[in-house]
Formats: sequence, structure tokens, C-alpha cells
Amino acid sequence: MDTDSVEDLLQQLRAHLDADGAPALLPVLRAVVDWLRPQDPHRADQAVERIRIFHAAITADTDLHQGLQALLQEGLGEARHLPLYTEIGLFSRRGFLKELGQRVYEKINPRPRDPQNLRDVLALVFDHPEDPQWVVAVPDDAWLMLLDCFEDLGREGGPALKRAREQVLYALEMLSLWVAAEELEPELLRLDPRIAERNSPFVAQEREISAYVKDYNAWLEDPQRIFHDDRHARVLLEQCAEQIQRFHRRAVTHGSSIGLTHLLQRLDQTLTRMRDLLDMLDPEDPVKRRCTAARLFRALVVENARQRCIKALWQDSVRLVSRSITEQSGETGEHYITRDRREYLQLLASGAGAGLVIALMALIKIHILQWDLSPGWETVWVCLNYGLGFVLIHVLHFTVATKQPAMTAARLSAVIEAGERGAANQTQLAELLLQVGRSQFAAVLGNVGVALPVALGLGWAALNLFGAPLVETEQAHYLLHGLRPLAGLALFYAAIAGVWLFVSGLIAGYFDNRCASLQLGARLRDNPHLARVLSPCLRQRLADYLDHNYGALAGNFLFGVLLGITGWVGLVLGLPLDIRHVAFASANLGYATSVQDLTMPVFALHFLFVLLIGAVNLWVSFALALYVALRSRGVRLGDLRQLSHAYVQAVRRRPLEFILPPVPEPEDPEAAHGNGKPRNDAHDP
Repeated sequence: MDTDSVEDLLQQLRAHLDADGAPALLPVLRAVVDWLRPQDPHRADQAVERIRIFHAAITADTDLHQGLQALLQEGLGEARHLPLYTEIGLFSRRGFLKELGQRVYEKINPRPRDPQNLRDVLALVFDHPEDPQWVVAVPDDAWLMLLDCFEDLGREGGPALKRAREQVLYALEMLSLWVAAEELEPELLRLDPRIAERNSPFVAQEREISAYVKDYNAWLEDPQRIFHDDRHARVLLEQCAEQIQRFHRRAVTHGSSIGLTHLLQRLDQTLTRMRDLLDMLDPEDPVKRRCTAARLFRALVVENARQRCIKALWQDSVRLVSRSITEQSGETGEHYITRDRREYLQLLASGAGAGLVIALMALIKIHILQWDLSPGWETVWVCLNYGLGFVLIHVLHFTVATKQPAMTAARLSAVIEAGERGAANQTQLAELLLQVGRSQFAAVLGNVGVALPVALGLGWAALNLFGAPLVETEQAHYLLHGLRPLAGLALFYAAIAGVWLFVSGLIAGYFDNRCASLQLGARLRDNPHLARVLSPCLRQRLADYLDHNYGALAGNFLFGVLLGITGWVGLVLGLPLDIRHVAFASANLGYATSVQDLTMPVFALHFLFVLLIGAVNLWVSFALALYVALRSRGVRLGDLRQLSHAYVQAVRRRPLEFILPPVPEPEDPEAAHGNGKPRNDAHDP
């Protein structure tokens, strides 16, 4: 950073100030930001150094310094600040399609920018796509140093400060009215009808904010007047935030939607903006006021760039859709995590039951392929076999191991979200990962440990009792070849199955949301058409069952359809597409072994192939589900190195708990009975 470059900048600023006619604010700000902008957006330190150089140079040139102060006072004293606070960083009230159309049209035919609108000024000054990266990385003290170059802006009685206060107060009042009006949204009334029957915090905060703005303006006119602080307003804003959290919790059981998730997110954003504006208005804490202004400035630069970006709109919409779906998956995932021996054995038993059904499903598929049907009809029968088989597994309360990751990932993301600043407590997350891994091992052990011997037993029984093998020799070779990781493309096909496992989790979450949102159970109980053919008792049972299992039934059936249709899609497109699922692979190994004279090493090698297929199934579906769940909640895993270390330490401390349930701790007699006296549990509080 040589002094020549800053001298060039100062010459540009003098030229703008000496130009014919009234000097304009926009060219001056653009010149300063263009000079500060680093060539590499990741080198924010260069921008910080340039701010220091500019600060020293501008304060040394008294005439230029005073000229810039006068220009900024006049420009900011006449500008419109309101769009900065009421538009940037807040979700639009338009729907996705209207917002998308608006942004596409803006790309094709941009509207003229208004130099009096500070939102447009911000867009014109920070007009490079990489600007948000370095602006965010520059610390608060550097931006405050740049602000100090124009310290006259904060002068009491100056037009810039007066205009800023007027606009912030007006924005605060407008945002407060928006929050109060959202109380009448039908989606919120559906979740909690009581908010329309009492003095809700949404309405109360509007009254308090209105009184605060009125009193603040009176205090500005008469500084000797007692200042009306904002403590009560902040309490009411906190109550609004708590009500929004209750809406989120109720949405899990009452059903969510993209519109509802969008609405709740917009309310959260609005409340956060209102708290920032209150911080900027606080006359008793100038340090907090300045720090909030710097932080809000960085956020406005980032969000202003995002609101012009089609990709950002798509990302936000996908996140909202994912959040509305994964809320249900997070609740379901809790049931797939075992924490004690009883839950572990229950999951092992349910996995074994699924293994029995899958062995029969694999046999049915083998026979369907022997019918010599056309590709279309063969696909239909295979889809029905898979879909109805998975539905039967769910109805019988059995567990398919590879269905777990899509559910448990949402539960993991909920734990991460509860962590500090959106990053997980690594030790807690490592413990949860240990429980998830153990649970998935139990389910896989149940599936494979039953599907393989049942298939082997059925094959040997058919061969020895009826003298006819269940699988022809040529087909047995085909089944064994399909287990090979590379030659048979088994790992690639297992990854495809992992993707469908992930998609089935999203499908289940979507239908669960629809069920709760439409109040499907209540509709079926009162359905006049069902009343003609079913008794009230049967209608009640049907309604209760579908109310709790609608999403799971749809997800399981459509998962089967996805598995069955993959090969047909590959045939139509001329691509090598198929699926490999660990439970079906183990059953296929059993049927092939029943007619093949495999040596123990060869059998062990193919069994290892089956386990590799299972690993790919689990990790692909888990990684995709965890990624979507994390993105939907706007959180991150944190330091992966620390997480890996915490996980390894947890395994080292309790290696057996990696695959087996924890041993129950012995009960302390003194703790149980208290000083040796008998304890009467019936009278315990």
C-alpha cells in the first residue's frame, strides 16, 4: 500500500467536490469503496490496512475532510433510509414464483437506480459479486475507524443524524405494525387459535413500540424530558419470539407448510431487525449503538446482494422446503436411536423381523424376473413387490436398517441447532453419533442376520425336499456377480439406493406434514362417505392409524417404487442404472449359495461385499439427509477435527458400546433407600 495510491484517491475526491453543480454523494462513496476493495476478496486484511491509510490521509487534509463532511451531511440528510431497514434482509411477502419472476425481469431489464434511496446507493457502491466476502471479514473496529473519518455525521443537530433518527423510528413503527398484523394469518390461527382471543404479545408490542416512538420524538424536542427507555418493549419482543418458538413446536404435530415456514422465518427476521434498531436508538450506550450500526451495515451489504440473486432465492426456498419436511423426520428419528439394552434388543428384534420379510421379497423378485415379461410389466410387478413389502414391514412394526439415516440425521441437526451459536457441542454430538451407530448396527445385524440364513435355508430345503433349486445356476452366477464392488458396479448401485433412501425420508416428511396440516384424522372420522360403509369404531381406528402412519406408508411404498423403476429408467436411457440394498444383497447371497458350491473364503469375500454395500447405503443416505437437515436449520457441524477426536475418545472409553448397548449401572442402595431406611415410592413427590 504506497502513499501514491491514496493520493490518487484524494485527487478523485477533490475533483468530485470541485465539479460544476452540486457535488453528488454517490460518486464519492463509489470512489472510496473501489479503492478499499481488495483484489482477492479473501484478503480482508488489505482492506483493513487501506482503511488505516485513508483515515490518516483524510484527517491530515483539513479542507478535503471538511468538504466531505459537508457533502455527507447534505446527502444523508436528504436521503431515504427506510428501505434499508424494512426491505433488506427480510423475506418478501410475495410467493416464490412472483419473486423469481421479479428477479429474472430485474436481470433482463433492471429498474433505474435512485441516488436518493440508500438501498440503491448500497447496491451501486458495493456492486461486485465478491464484495460481501470481504465486507463481512473486515472487523467492526475497522469500519468504525472509517466512520470516524466523517465524525461530523454524529453531531447533534446535524441534518444527517436527525434524518437517520427519523427514518429509524419510522421503520421501527412500521415493522411493529407488520408483526401485529401477522397475528391474523390463518396459518398461525390454525396452530394456536387462542392468540385471537387474548391480548397477544404481537399486539402488545405494537402498542408499546408506538408509545416508545412517540415519547422518543418528544424527548428529541425536549432533552430535559425524562427518557422513556425500551426495556418493556424488549420484554414484549422476547415474548413474541417465545410465541414463534411455540408455533415451530406446534407445527411438528399440527403440520407445517412452505408458506408457514416462510412466515415464521420472516417474523424472526423482523424481530431481530427491531432489536437492532432499538440498539441504534439507545442514547445511554453509545458503544453498543456504534457496534450495532457496524454489524447491521455488514449484514445489509450481504443481504442486499442476496436479494438481487436468483441463486440465493433458490437456496432460501430449498432451505424452507427442507425445514418444513425435516421437522417431522427429526421427531421420527428419536425412535431410531437406542440408549439402553431394552431399546437395543427391541430394535434388533424388529430388524430381524424385517430380514425375514425381505428374504421372501427377494425370492418373489427372483421369480418375477423368471416370468419373461415385457420390461414395462416386469417393472410394475417389481415395484409392487418392493412397495407393498416395505409397507408390510412397517405395518408389522419391523425396521429396515437403511431407513434409519434419513430419520436420525434430522435428529442430529436438531441437537446441533441447540448448540451454542449454531455449532454443535462436540462431546454431546460424539455421544449421539455413538448411539446412532450402535442403533444402525443393531438394525443391520437384524436384517442381514435373518435374511441371509432364511434365504440359505429356503434354498437348501427346496433343493433337498423337492429336488428343484429355487435359483437356476445361471441366475446364481448373476446374483453373485452383482455383489462385486467394481466388476458388478455394486458400490455405484448401492449409492443410487442410498439416494432413494434419502428421498424416501423427504417423501415421508412431506406426507406427514400434509396429514397434520389437513387434519386428515379428523376428516376421516367425520367423512360422510365412510360413515355409510364403516362403523364409528372402525372409522376411529382407521383415522387414528393413518394420522400416525400416513407419511411412513407413503414413504415406504414410494421407496419401493423408486427401487423398482431404476433399472427400467436405465434401460430406456441406455445407462447402467440399478440398485443394491444390503438386506436384499444378503438374501441374494443366501439363495446363490444354496445352489453354488462356494468355499468358505469365497463365501466370506462375498459377505464382505454385502457389508460394503450396506456401508455405502448408510453413508450416502445419512450424508445427504444430514446435509439437508443442517442447511434447513442454518447450522453447521463445527470443527470436524474436534468432532472426530471426540468421537474417537468416546469409542476408546467404551469400545463395546460401539456395537453393544451400555451395561446398566448398579443402583446405589444408600441412594435408593436413604440412610438404610425403606423408601415408600408411593408417597414420593
